[in-house]
Amino acid sequence: MSRFAADCPGLPMSRSLSCIARRLRTLVSGCQLLPMLLALAALALGPQHARAADHPAQPARQSTAGVATDVATEVAEQAAPPAVPGKRARVCLVLSGGGARGYAHIGVIRALEKMHVPIDCIAATSMGAVVGGLYASGLSAGELEAKLSHINLSDIAFDRNERAELPQAQREDDLQYPIGISAGYGDGKIKFPTGLVQGNRLLALLQNLTPHLPADDAFDKLPTPFRTIATDLGTGVPVVLDHGSLPRAIRASVAVPGLFAPIKVNGRVLVDGGLVSNLPVQLARDMGADVIIAVNIASPLDDPESLDSPAAVTQQMVTILTNQNVATQKALLKPGDVLIEPQLGDLSFTDFSRANDGIQGGWNAVLAAEPKLASLTLPEDAWQTYLAARKGSQAVAGPVRIDAIQIRSQGRIPASFVRKYLGVNEGDTYDAVTLNREMAQLSTSGDFETVAQELVTEDGRNVLKVEAQQKSWGPQFLLFGFGVSNTFNGQGGFNLQLGHRYPWITPGGLEWRNDIVLGSTQAKWRTELRQPVFDRLGFYLAPYAEYGRKRVDLYADTAPNRNTDPLTAYRIETAVAGLDLGVPLGRLGEFRAGVNYQQVNYSALYNLPINTGRLFPHARVRQPTIRAQLTIDQLDDPLFPRTGYYLLATNELAFGGTDNRFNDAHAKALWATSYGRHTLNLAAEAAATYGDHRSDNSVSGGLGFTLGGFQHLSAYAQDQFSGNYLLYGRLTYLNDLREFILPGLRTTVVGASLEAGDVWLRRKNFGNGPFKTSASLFIGGNSAIGPLYFGFAAAPQGVWNLYLQLGRVF
Repeated sequence: MSRFAADCPGLPMSRSLSCIARRLRTLVSGCQLLPMLLALAALALGPQHARAADHPAQPARQSTAGVATDVATEVAEQAAPPAVPGKRARVCLVLSGGGARGYAHIGVIRALEKMHVPIDCIAATSMGAVVGGLYASGLSAGELEAKLSHINLSDIAFDRNERAELPQAQREDDLQYPIGISAGYGDGKIKFPTGLVQGNRLLALLQNLTPHLPADDAFDKLPTPFRTIATDLGTGVPVVLDHGSLPRAIRASVAVPGLFAPIKVNGRVLVDGGLVSNLPVQLARDMGADVIIAVNIASPLDDPESLDSPAAVTQQMVTILTNQNVATQKALLKPGDVLIEPQLGDLSFTDFSRANDGIQGGWNAVLAAEPKLASLTLPEDAWQTYLAARKGSQAVAGPVRIDAIQIRSQGRIPASFVRKYLGVNEGDTYDAVTLNREMAQLSTSGDFETVAQELVTEDGRNVLKVEAQQKSWGPQFLLFGFGVSNTFNGQGGFNLQLGHRYPWITPGGLEWRNDIVLGSTQAKWRTELRQPVFDRLGFYLAPYAEYGRKRVDLYADTAPNRNTDPLTAYRIETAVAGLDLGVPLGRLGEFRAGVNYQQVNYSALYNLPINTGRLFPHARVRQPTIRAQLTIDQLDDPLFPRTGYYLLATNELAFGGTDNRFNDAHAKALWATSYGRHTLNLAAEAAATYGDHRSDNSVSGGLGFTLGGFQHLSAYAQDQFSGNYLLYGRLTYLNDLREFILPGLRTTVVGASLEAGDVWLRRKNFGNGPFKTSASLFIGGNSAIGPLYFGFAAAPQGVWNLYLQLGRVF
């Protein structure tokens, strides 16, 4: 023995004995005495080190405090440790990541509770951390099922908000720019966000479900001790999260790279723990587990023949890498441990709508493993004692008074702006649900990448810390839209839309907005400044200027046919400058009113001389106007609305005494309702040029409003009918083909529409029939660059049309 001690000089007694055991094992490798010698060494080290001797060698791990801890241990016989008389085995539950497949964890826990199997500690990753962390916080399996399965976790996970809750400026932008690419400009380069979603709603949900937990305590003090794993994005090493804010720890573990933005915890930038340990068996051993129940719900590999896109191949690669670290962890399980792998069929990583399928799959898997779990069940009295211990945990605290409020606003936005959203003051009782509701309003303002709040104890005071980080891919932002219309008869056109937003130029919230349209028949540039006024009421002043050129074909009214050639084409050149006051109508919409000066020039591109001059006269209008606009937008989706309504009404009144002034009024509305996969849309539009002091057949009014083109009397040519007065209506039916998705589309619909409308040159004829009609059948869907339709339209007198439309309609 002294010989071996000499090989291990300068070590403390416990480390020397461990070293001696290692030398003995080397000496007698392969001998029948090996188990006995290892047992003797373990007994000499004491019970704590005896348990550590069961651990295989592991790399240094990181705690949230950022200090590396040596968790290297010795390899022992793959057998459960001997039971201590009068003391039951410590059971630890290990839950893997797997997205929506993680609903199975709820079924597993519910079945374990029914069997009276205690859970003494939990080690979990990603979606497993969501379920495991909430259970560890004190929620029962029934409460977990009620709270998680009856909410749309897809909306939560992907930060989708009810569109009606967004500010009008955002609804205005997503209506105009259907390509949902988040891009910005700063430091001389184009930038993009680090994740498709920022995870604000998930963090808020976790805080709402655990409002009783302090944000700076050890997870060993939870009703069930808990650990989760994340990955340090800078070094790639695993980070064990064992204290601090439980919601932030869970949020870090679920930060799937490319989907969720990374999150900073204690100075470290963290992403999904599944990259390094998707089934953290070793972490459970480190927590002192005698018996492990490991639940693996990771997605299986797809058939290579089914990988039909770069995204699918990338996902397969990530699954391969994840499955490799899962296999490594599964190899650490001992004969006394239980591995549960629910059969979840085609339940995918993102299929959050199938909660019941996942829960049932987890329940069935535990029932199948009941013989292996029987030895872990507790008698009724012991089970009630276990439940009482969970409920009596000291982690559950009563109402807490806020002693101080600290706000950290990163970026150009001042902390005073954030403070205005908070209805809480020093001395108030901390209410996580109310605070997160206010944080949600701040988050949906569109100015911030992340917003978060938590209550911590500093120097004996309860401090509410609010963090609001401005979007990192700014400070300027870009928007995109694209549209193509083709009628398969040689006629068609396109539009490219570019938007530029530069918010918070000054601490007062000044924003610069630019919108550019470049197309086959038009070009337009509008620039506008918006300066908030009257504090937080949402009012703003908006000086603006606009310049545009548009070509409109002029047709004869005598032969309404889609192949009718235009008589001529007019170039309409418009220049406008004005000032508006914007008034929000809650989250219903907004009202704008102001004055502007406009100049409009009309000129025919080709003409014919007649005795009185030219057949198609040129005209110019210069006039100041008073302008009012009402916008109400409550559609659930700007592209394929299933519920809600929309109204845009504008009125311009000319003044100043010019002889050729005229007034315009224009309104359009849309109403949508759905039942199951069936959707019905009703659209209406009306317009009039009135108060014109010239003749009723003047050019300015004659080109003011047009009908013709896709979903605007679809059987006819684009803008085939023009006049001073317009009436139009459309009824559209859509059927959502959930089982059939066309390539390149996120959703597929088939639909039919009935349309009626007309235009009139003179007021005395306004509303007189018969109206022009059109009917269409189409198939389409929502693509990455906007709605896509392909259809057939027909009208009386043999008029018909085939059309392909990409881009927003209405």
